[in-house]
Order: sequence, then C-alpha cells, then structure tokens
Amino acid sequence: MSEDSKMRPDGLRLRLPATSANLGAGFDTAAVAFDFYLDIEAEPAAEFSIAATGRNQEYIGRLENNLILEIYKGLLQSNGKPVIPLAIRMNNEIPLGMGCGSSAAGRLAAVALAVHFGRLGWTSEQILEEATALEGHPDNVSACWLGGFVAAACEGRTVHVARVVPPAEWWAIVVLPAEPLATSKARAMLPDCYAREDVVTNIQSAALLGMAFAQARTDLLRMAMRDRIHQPYRASSCPMLLPLLPLAGEYGILGAALSGAGPSILLIVESEARLPEAAAAIRKALDGQIEAEIKSCRFESAGAVDSVDSLRTV
Repeated sequence: MSEDSKMRPDGLRLRLPATSANLGAGFDTAAVAFDFYLDIEAEPAAEFSIAATGRNQEYIGRLENNLILEIYKGLLQSNGKPVIPLAIRMNNEIPLGMGCGSSAAGRLAAVALAVHFGRLGWTSEQILEEATALEGHPDNVSACWLGGFVAAACEGRTVHVARVVPPAEWWAIVVLPAEPLATSKARAMLPDCYAREDVVTNIQSAALLGMAFAQARTDLLRMAMRDRIHQPYRASSCPMLLPLLPLAGEYGILGAALSGAGPSILLIVESEARLPEAAAAIRKALDGQIEAEIKSCRFESAGAVDSVDSLRTV
C-alpha cells in the first residue's frame, strides 16, 4: 500500500508492525517489533467495505466475524457513539495464527479506528490500555504500538512499559510452518503450577533478556532466551522447536525461542552477513521433513503510534 495513495482528510492511515512475544523466558512480558506490517487506510463511507491484499486476504477481507470490525463497532456502541461505516483498504504481511502478533495488531487497529472516527479523544496510553485489556496480556500490544523491544506489566488497567531500541546490527529469522496454532490451544497446554527451580531459571533468564537488548550483549542472548515455563509444554504442537533450539550459539545465531505461543520459531542473528549461514543451518536441522518458510527481517524501532500524524488525529 503506497503512502502516497489519496485519502480523505478525515481518514486514518495506520502501519502496525508484526511482533514476537515471550522471547523465551519473558512469558507475557517481553516482546519485540519486526519490519513487516499490517497497513490500513480507512475513511467514512455509505457502507462497510474491505479491500484486502497480502497474507490471509480471504480471511481479513470478510465483513462477517471480522476482528477489527467487531471491536470497532463494539467500542463505538459502548461509548454511546454512532457506528460510522468505513471503506477500508488493508495490506497484510503478518501471518495469522503463527505467533507474530496478528491479533494484537488487529485489536490496536480496531481501537485506533474507533477513537478516531468516534472522536473519543483518548490518549495514546488509553488506546494501549484498551487494546491490552482486549488482548489479555501487554507484551505484543506494547511492542506493536510503541515499537522496539519492550518489557510490559499490568496494574489493573494501567500498562507499565519499558522500551529500548534493539541493536541495529541484529537481524531476526522467523521460521513459519505450514499450519497455524491458535493461542487459546497453546495456552491450554500450560500447567497450573511450576517447580521452584524452573521459576528461578526463568527469572534469571528474563533479567538477562532486557540487559542483552539494552546493551547489545550478544554473549547473553542464548542464556537469556532459555525457558522452562511454556516452551517445554508446547513442543508437541510446535515440531520445529526441538530441532532449532540447539542452533543458538552457532552459525551466527545468538538465541532461539518460540515466537509468541508458536508454532513459528524466532532466531536472532548477530548480523546481516551471517543470515545465509544461519538459514542453511535451519534448513539442515529441519532436514526437509517439516514444510517451512524462512523469513528474514529487521527489528522495527517505530510503532503503530508513530504512523499516526498526531494524537489529535487519533
């Protein structure tokens, strides 16, 4: 979608980055934004319409049971505002159900559209809080809205976020399997309680994770992305996890983890020059037995809020 495409002055343009959450140990806490996006342009119309291109266009372009439209309509109605029909154009690069933050991007888009066209007057923080409440956890939503690497926590509806710009030289490889995995199914695999040793290990790793991103500590990332809270329990539904985790520390790969709840795998690579070596190691580890797409990308320091002209526009 071209940024130069004509749009009415009362319309809204949004660019929402893909994200990866957890990053191993940072369960429901840590996330980072990528440089592939859900791009949306919307303007008032006589009736609802969606012109969708990109990934999963048949799903995101439907008018019935559409996540964005349902939240948009619901927010306007709950705030006593008329539901304004929209003509929406969107290009989607974020695969659905793959652990790349598609639901967070969709929920943020819906909230921003309702705030803009309903003239709700919400601040950026209120948009973040509403989308977090809808998502159920703050990690993907915070990274999508603000960009960069984030650590986030909730206190009631208040979302507390610390953010840093990821090291410029680091790259990411996201390995996408053929079939998606619903987050609800992935969450149902987790136990109700954990051994103290597992909890302490994750606290240690999560503490290292933030420092590794903030200080560009390549030597910390392998340990920082180890996890005992969710990955062992999701491995049976994420068959690429066990073959790819051991690559961390070799072939230019600094760390590896499930991307979000899976089934995709995130591998962080130390530089662009090491990407071919890392991709070859990934293909060898999968041994042609698992159909997968290997997607290289940069980390995105700008968030969805940066794609809006001003908070007054939102």
